Amino acid sequence: MRTIQMTLDDNLVKAVDRVSKELCTTRSAFARKALRDALVRYSLEQQEQKHRRGYERQPVSADEFSVWETEQAWGDE
Repeated sequence: MRTIQMTLDDNLVKAVDRVSKELCTTRSAFARKALRDALVRYSLEQQEQKHRRGYERQPVSADEFSVWETEQAWGDE
């Protein structure tokens, strides 16, 4: 593990310290989890944008998924 230096607003540090204490964790552990979560969100957003661009370039045809209509089970029948 590496030690890094960050510059944060005083209010943010106070909020992180308060929540870290509530969660019985350290400021560093809280920041590590927040950064990991942010990286996961970023990755998902990138995948969604890639899919969106793909469907913009090649839209779904009217009957593309109709073959699956008979396979759907909604549980209300």
